Amino acid sequence: MWATLALASALGLAPNQAGALQLKNERVTYGILGPERKDARLLPGDVFIVAFDIDGLQVREDGRVLYSMGMELTNSQGKSQFKREPQDLEAVNALGGSRLPAYAISEVGTETPPGEYTMKVTVTDRLAKRTEALTRKFEVVPLSGKLGLVRVATSYDERNTMPAPPVAVPGQTLFLNFAVVGFDLDAKQQPNLEAELNILDASGKPTLAKPFNSGAIVDALPEFKKIMPMQFIVQLNRAGKYRLALKATDRLGKKPPAELSMDIEVVEPKAAAGR
Repeated sequence: MWATLALASALGLAPNQAGALQLKNERVTYGILGPERKDARLLPGDVFIVAFDIDGLQVREDGRVLYSMGMELTNSQGKSQFKREPQDLEAVNALGGSRLPAYAISEVGTETPPGEYTMKVTVTDRLAKRTEALTRKFEVVPLSGKLGLVRVATSYDERNTMPAPPVAVPGQTLFLNFAVVGFDLDAKQQPNLEAELNILDASGKPTLAKPFNSGAIVDALPEFKKIMPMQFIVQLNRAGKYRLALKATDRLGKKPPAELSMDIEVVEPKAAAGR
């Protein structure tokens, strides 16, 4: 039922005598490094990501920090659904300080029963011998005959292996990744789906007269009969604040379209004065 992963990543040099270990700036996000997600209600097939900062780590003179992370998922009755014992990890705080960005991920299977679940992440500073934990609840809600958008995330690459934050510069290309769930199949057990992407500027005006369209998807491999991954390529040519508005339509059924949006910002690099 669960395919779960607990990882940490960081770019974070200076020797540091850490204070109390703290897990701070906790938030649920769309994708790794992505913007904050405003709720913790997930459809089957989605992914639950909690990003946070590990602060107060003891740092060696070469910038290395030694820590471990473990995670456990329990259901509303307190029964363990998945458990990963703490794994020893290492990072280099190349920019100094005792803070290390981290994240924990839980993939929600398409057959996951509806209900409330709790994620508990445990972090230990292996140098200072200090341990802290955070817990975060989320709810898996039934599809109930509706279409849904899940696994929304931005990346720098087509395979979605290089997460991208919601801040970029002109000239970059982002891949907007997502998947559709809750769609019907025809007599040949095939879908008939389409998706569109409308990009809005800060005033709410579409940047293009016609939104991007995926075209009809009418042929799916067996592994995509319940969840259909899709992607749009967004080439960023000018600075500004924008909203990426997704819309998916099931052309077989009478379900309302599924819609979801996320904000990005494109920042203009500027030469330093007097250079």
